[in-house]
Amino acid sequence: MRFFSTVFLLFFVYTVFSQNDDSDFIEKDSLIYIKQQPSKGFYNDYILFIPKETPLNKKIVLIIEPNNTGKTSDSIEVHKKSAIDLATKSSVGNNIATLLKIPLLVPVFPRPAVQPMLYTHALDRDVILEEEATYKRLDLQLIAMIKDAKKLLNNKNIVVDEKVFMSGFSASGTFVNRFSFIHPEMIKALAIGGFNGELMLPLNKINAITLNYPIGISDFEKLFTKPFNFHSYAKLQQFVYMGKLDENDAVQFDDAYSKSEQKIINENIGYNVYPRYLKCQEVYKKQGVNPIFKSYDDVGHWTTSEMNLEIAKFFFKILHSEIIEK
Repeated sequence: MRFFSTVFLLFFVYTVFSQNDDSDFIEKDSLIYIKQQPSKGFYNDYILFIPKETPLNKKIVLIIEPNNTGKTSDSIEVHKKSAIDLATKSSVGNNIATLLKIPLLVPVFPRPAVQPMLYTHALDRDVILEEEATYKRLDLQLIAMIKDAKKLLNNKNIVVDEKVFMSGFSASGTFVNRFSFIHPEMIKALAIGGFNGELMLPLNKINAITLNYPIGISDFEKLFTKPFNFHSYAKLQQFVYMGKLDENDAVQFDDAYSKSEQKIINENIGYNVYPRYLKCQEVYKKQGVNPIFKSYDDVGHWTTSEMNLEIAKFFFKILHSEIIEK
């Protein structure tokens, strides 16, 4: 059954992009490595993967997947290699880009061993407060990369929407979740899974306890010098998924959450990963935020072909409607 679903999806992709005989396509996969350009607002490198058959002169959507090395290292080459692997073969983002024929941007953010509490790949509180240029406001650096990539793509006659798709799994899923709270107006749709902790909550308090970033939004305006845009966030199309056997829990580790944050989460949202996920769903729905929430039996901290196909279908429906409208 999964085979026929995949064939059907690929057939539909081919049909949609074949509707305009005047369109040309990228003939082969290409990987572009862009060096940091502080004058443009980004102090780290990024990667742009353009899959073969990406259409030219037809509006599509750029997809973003933040890098997640899975460990600290003071060697940028370690993070670079991991990001290249993510861009070219080992990520949900690459799978979506290849299936839907859309470009993928992957930043090469470092995660320093010399500053182990700076969990850059999850966009944690320490990162938001960091002043050193390399690590400062990685969300804004990513936005600068997106702007630069759009110009680069446009020069290649690859036309992308003003808004982007975002995907992420594990720490990169957490990054996307937090980024979406800060900049919901930039995102057309997102898919995140295996977020190793808890979803950020659209709440100022829970059980009379103040929820600051990255748990909630109590100090949002102070940190980001703008109010939380609930209207834009609530409209955001989201696909949020987790395996029922996932026990990868960053909440219990100091590099991801402070002791006070751990206490708040464990006592008010849940000590174990999956029950905590259910509690987050409850909070979202009560606040009028309604992602597609999915749970998968017999799945831990990994993705399966079934999950990848559902994510592809989620993005495809949105991309397809955009193409038809154009």
